[in-house]
Amino acid sequence: MGGQSSSTQTQQSQTAPWQAAQPMLQGILGQLGTGLSNAGLTSAETGALNTLQSNAAQGSPYAGQIGDYAQSLLNGGGANAQAGNAQSNLGAFQSQLTPYANGSMIGNNPALAAQLAQIQTDVGNSVNGQFAAAGRDFSGANQQAYGRGVAAGEAPVIAAQYNQDVGNQINAANALYNAGNATAGALSGMQQNYLGNQGQGVTAAQSARDAQNYGANATLAEEAQRRGIPVQALGLLAQIGVPIAGLGSQSSGATQGTQQMSGADQFSKIAGGIGNLLKFVPSDMRLKEDIAPVGTLFDGTPVYGYRYKGAPAYHIGLMAQDVEKTTPHAVIEINGYKAVDYRAATEASRRMNSAA
Repeated sequence: MGGQSSSTQTQQSQTAPWQAAQPMLQGILGQLGTGLSNAGLTSAETGALNTLQSNAAQGSPYAGQIGDYAQSLLNGGGANAQAGNAQSNLGAFQSQLTPYANGSMIGNNPALAAQLAQIQTDVGNSVNGQFAAAGRDFSGANQQAYGRGVAAGEAPVIAAQYNQDVGNQINAANALYNAGNATAGALSGMQQNYLGNQGQGVTAAQSARDAQNYGANATLAEEAQRRGIPVQALGLLAQIGVPIAGLGSQSSGATQGTQQMSGADQFSKIAGGIGNLLKFVPSDMRLKEDIAPVGTLFDGTPVYGYRYKGAPAYHIGLMAQDVEKTTPHAVIEINGYKAVDYRAATEASRRMNSAA
């Protein structure tokens, strides 16, 4: 395979510094040529991508459950379900303690009335018996002694009961106050949980939407890999072949002469063309997973370790989203995903390294 071009020069020269290495270089280039024909998808890669495509077509099996969960949270997640019971319990408690709290039970203790009646009976039997024995029953002195005896017997009992009733009133008022505060706190907590559940529902709703879009996103990622794997393989071959092709150049010239190009020269030009076409490597972070920072370039551009989604191979490189912030001309978009020209993206860093 050869070619020629005409040129006019004022001197003669001929260089072939790598002539001794030509056989080895031709062998390497021959192997790269074989690699070019094998840059497409392997059967294993095709099978894996077909599996991803099939799974994507089925969508997320959990989209329905996630949607139901999100809807439940948006409705409050049942946080206020016991609010009615709490209010009902407070009402019942209030109805039972209110008579004690408002003082209506002071002096109205049925047990007190029975105790006072017993005191009156005991005093009457004692005093009246004494006056009857003396033949003075029903006399004024008899009545006076009876009255004093009843007063002396009942006074401490009534005072003690009054104090007890007032204490009960105060305790009942405190209990109602505390019960009201506790119920209000419980209802407030339920309402806060309700609002919190709604907030979580908003997040879950996005997860539900992501689950609904799982099939479409997975299909896009799978198709990006289906295109990206051959592009990467060809790009790597171009990066290897272009420098090697440049090692075997020969030139000769005169006032009117010809320039002979070796097979390596021509491969270099062909590979250089491929390199120009394929210099943009898919680097969109949406195509990658297991992303972890591993360092930075001299100009501060982050460098990451990652895998392309659904592919086992581990790579180290740049994210298109980072590159386009500082070197937008090094980023293009292919089928909705960003790709990076690594040479242009690292030019500033290489200059800084050379200056250092």
